[in-house]
Amino acid sequence: MSAPSRNAYVPFVSVDNMMKLVLHIGIERMMADLAAEIEADFRRWPLFDKTPRVASHSDIGVIELMPTSDGETYGFKYVNGHPSNMKKGLQTVTAFGLLADVATGYPLMLSEMTILTALRTAATSAMVAKWLAPRGATTMAMIGNGAQAEFQALAFKEICAIREIRLYDIDPAATAKCARNLTGRGLNVVSCTTPEEALLGAQIITTCTADKQNATILTDNMVGSGVHINAVGGDCPGKTELHRDILLRSGIFVEYPPQTRIEGEIQQLAPDHPVTELWQVISGTATGRQDARQITLFDSVGFAIEDFSALRYVHGRLQASGLYLDLDMIADPDDPRDLFGMILRAAA
Repeated sequence: MSAPSRNAYVPFVSVDNMMKLVLHIGIERMMADLAAEIEADFRRWPLFDKTPRVASHSDIGVIELMPTSDGETYGFKYVNGHPSNMKKGLQTVTAFGLLADVATGYPLMLSEMTILTALRTAATSAMVAKWLAPRGATTMAMIGNGAQAEFQALAFKEICAIREIRLYDIDPAATAKCARNLTGRGLNVVSCTTPEEALLGAQIITTCTADKQNATILTDNMVGSGVHINAVGGDCPGKTELHRDILLRSGIFVEYPPQTRIEGEIQQLAPDHPVTELWQVISGTATGRQDARQITLFDSVGFAIEDFSALRYVHGRLQASGLYLDLDMIADPDDPRDLFGMILRAAA
């Protein structure tokens, strides 16, 4: 039997190779690079196919597909969200993604995306805060100290010049873990015992909790004027973090309204409640922060274009890094019409 042709192989970025790539580039540097890639794609937003992610919900979690294309390259991500997994010693979120060539339909790359999603989520948060946060912000409260917390902290340090991170989680072990991981990374880390303590002096508030419920992580009286809220945890129907009154006091910025109205904090509001699309702020066709006293809220749910940007970034570094494996993934018979004969010849 002859060896598969070159067309049969698809580069695969394993978890091991993704970790090596991140460490080779540097965590903060890679998130800054990803933020730049995502911002560049937001500037060409109208070119992309856009649809709310295709979600399969159950009582204990959700499994989603997130597709998009810019007309030349197609990408999708498979991702789940199962908050109860942590009690089983499993990840709440796992993901993988694929890039393909629109001209042929052939895959260009298959990649792990559990780590890459954490990186791109934090990069997106900090990129958005660059446009919306109060000028000169140096302190961020991090409410929810799970798997995403360190990435958020380091992205805001690198991209927004945050110098102090104030940590709170209902599980003190999560806060201790996060504080330990951030030691020596250029941040003043303050571990707090209440959310109110974490908010003291914070100009930016990031909420990133996992429970699949309509929770009230922040009440209205906890949020003063002039702050930027980065609401990351509310990302599916029935899962929110902020009291509705906070939303009514805020200028709300979203990725893709048809998806965010289903999944984000604004599922609590009327379907026609005004929001601003981030791509319009970045392209200069809409206003971001209007004044120093305004509360700005990024209702972050994650959108496919961000994953597309991240996958394309990784794909662009494959050849130079060599951090990939070739998978024999595409059937490629000598005669494209003779797939059956290819199977028969495999027995020879």
